[in-house]
Amino acid sequence: MYDFHIHSDFSLDSKTPMEKIVKNAIEKNFKTICFTDHVDLEATEDKIDLLFRPLDYFRDINRVKYKYRDKIEILAGVEIGMQPGLESRYNDFVEEYDFDFVIMSLHTINRKDIFHDYSSTELSSSEIISRYYDELLHCVEVYDNYDVVGHIDFIDRYIDDKEVIERYDLYMNKIEKILKVIIDKSKGLEINTGGLRYRLSAPHPKPSILKLYKELGGDIVTFGSDSHIAEHVGYEYKSSEKMLKEMGFKYIYLFRNRKKYPIQIL
Repeated sequence: MYDFHIHSDFSLDSKTPMEKIVKNAIEKNFKTICFTDHVDLEATEDKIDLLFRPLDYFRDINRVKYKYRDKIEILAGVEIGMQPGLESRYNDFVEEYDFDFVIMSLHTINRKDIFHDYSSTELSSSEIISRYYDELLHCVEVYDNYDVVGHIDFIDRYIDDKEVIERYDLYMNKIEKILKVIIDKSKGLEINTGGLRYRLSAPHPKPSILKLYKELGGDIVTFGSDSHIAEHVGYEYKSSEKMLKEMGFKYIYLFRNRKKYPIQIL
């Protein structure tokens, strides 16, 4: 089993030390995990860079990697919170350090945090969704230095009107454009089970998006629990693997040194 979206206390929204996460993953018989702590450049209205200290990050990862080397493979990744206009800064950051794996996610719309700034907006749910996918399309078109798009339908977590989420006619054409760009650039999607913990009916992406991705020729998928506490590592891994197999996917991918490796779904 392989979890490629894990947050430790190097992310501002987690208080869990790496070693506690590693021990939990070993207890669950995971073969490989990848830490993907947050880097959100120019976040908040004050454009503050929210990121870990890379030297400390790699030092801690290397420590647990060596200590538990006979029990589990531990890799170093990052989740970048992309925003239009920050492509060069993110590229410089990613290039400077030896990450095994890079997730590109969208946590903002028009430089405003989705969780904090859109919870009380006067915009309709359909307009928020539309703006989110417009911005994500722009990001995948202009930025290339990543491996998979994280929780592609992340916006579903924060839409109060859940019926709008099922109105695929409102936004599926935009998602199709995004998926075509991802596939053309040989990038992948993650199966992110964090959505299930936000009371959604399915992981990210929802089945309709995942089926479309498969129909368009996409096959690069990773698994990520998006865990922020040790107990959530590997959350719903087996059910996600079963879902992928039923949809016709043959492999789950893992990444080392930014190179992808297929693991057959049995």
